[in-house]
Amino acid sequence: MKRSGIADLPLHGGRVPQWLAARMATMGTAIVESVLHHYGRAELLARLSDPFWFQAFGSVMGMDWHSSGITTSVMGALKRGLNPRAHELGIYVCGGRGRQSRQTPDELRQIADRASLDGDALVRTSRLAARVDNNAVGDGFQIYLHSFVLTQDGDWAIVQQGMNETSRLARRYHWHSAAVRDFTSEPHSAIVGEQVGTIQNLVDRRARPAQDALLAIAQDDPGRTIGELRRLVMPAHHDVRRRDVDERRLGAVLALAHERDLRDFASFLLLEQLGPRTLQSLALVAEVVHGTPTRFSDPARFSFAHGGKDGHPFPVPLKVYDESVGVLKRALHSAKLGHSDKLDGMARLDTFARIVEERRQPTADVEATIAHERRISRELGGRTVFDDLAARPERRRSRRGQLNLFDR
Repeated sequence: MKRSGIADLPLHGGRVPQWLAARMATMGTAIVESVLHHYGRAELLARLSDPFWFQAFGSVMGMDWHSSGITTSVMGALKRGLNPRAHELGIYVCGGRGRQSRQTPDELRQIADRASLDGDALVRTSRLAARVDNNAVGDGFQIYLHSFVLTQDGDWAIVQQGMNETSRLARRYHWHSAAVRDFTSEPHSAIVGEQVGTIQNLVDRRARPAQDALLAIAQDDPGRTIGELRRLVMPAHHDVRRRDVDERRLGAVLALAHERDLRDFASFLLLEQLGPRTLQSLALVAEVVHGTPTRFSDPARFSFAHGGKDGHPFPVPLKVYDESVGVLKRALHSAKLGHSDKLDGMARLDTFARIVEERRQPTADVEATIAHERRISRELGGRTVFDDLAARPERRRSRRGQLNLFDR
């Protein structure tokens, strides 16, 4: 299909454990609040409409870096974290998976009443997007998740996901109100998923004769011109491999976290006295908040912030995760009191990482880095969905030793 992103999102079963789900809601909300503080609500919607940024966002929150589960878990975490503060932030998350998706019209109407928006138009948009992706795009994927993110200004982004049980693949569809020119002519911000067989697409511009029914529904929904779309291709393997990561970008993060002179300056930028492992995580979080679209071509790299719940590339380091959340929350709290130095420090950290990347050009040894993270995992509170921490013997402090994290 024209103007669409395509990616392979393997279907994964299971659920997100509570110890990670709660942290994802806190981390996701803090990252969203940071984006809102620096760039505003319209920019947040644009990012949610970018499949690369969305995948990196889920990866930095500790989800499986490549699987379909990122979509459900990220949108669920945002709904839990943002909706209690919707009046303050002006962001509402409606819908979700299965039964929750069917509640979207009622949720939209309730929000529209409070925010003086046209509830009927929003419901119509929601239903039309679902019908287009489920029926008009005959690609063998049935929609099972429909999330509608709405701002108090009436702008919106829709994230939907379909399942093909035969191929065991998922396809994620992104919509954005700022990019919709005509619901019946290539309206998507992006579609991600592997193409399987012949796709019947009734919203292709060449299918105009078959669009009369859709036109009758959508003819009074104008939008701005759709932009160029990006292509996301995700592999099926669980482990993170060298080819999945931009080694120079990861090398810059590891350098500023683990090389003494750079680490001291990075801590100064954040106005925090932090250990190297937390600096590593925060540098990747800072990039999610402040990075430009071209920085998210390798979403796997962001899993080096907080690992993954399935143990790839390494177990979720809970101590580091909680310290990262603490730094973000303290910075946001200070910004609310009129002191933005700490929050602005995240932007300075992202800029510094790029300077290190350009001037020193360090190249990460991906395999050595993963092995190192796994060796120190227990010391950092590493945990996966497979662990039974209650049955573990008392943890012993491990020795980090020396490690060459870079190929010079």
